[in-house]
Amino acid sequence: MFKFVMILAVVGVATALAPVSRSEDVNADVLSRSDDVRADGFDSSLHTSNGIEQAASGDVHGNIHGNFGWISPEGEHVEIKYVANENGYQPSGALIPTPPPIPAAIVRALEWLQSHPPAPEQPRRH
Repeated sequence: MFKFVMILAVVGVATALAPVSRSEDVNADVLSRSDDVRADGFDSSLHTSNGIEQAASGDVHGNIHGNFGWISPEGEHVEIKYVANENGYQPSGALIPTPPPIPAAIVRALEWLQSHPPAPEQPRRH
């Protein structure tokens, strides 16, 4: 029990001494905002004083094209573009992770399987 109390005390002291992050984002002002909703789609945009930007447009079929961006803590401008349609949400940008390449052995195996389809099953005789 004493060890548990000591661990809690150490965690409490570490939490109290941790630097407090005071972000200026809570004080950001909206510089411009536009929303246009029509029967055939919509357009919207937003720009704030701390570098956050967003723009999107959509059509009557539910297809949406847009982008959003912000300034990272390192001072870099981050931008993500996206399309959302019948194929799902498809983001793109420098910070979007990409899958590793498929190993050559797997590629060869897939090519072999494609060029050698399985034989049709024969009906069983009883």
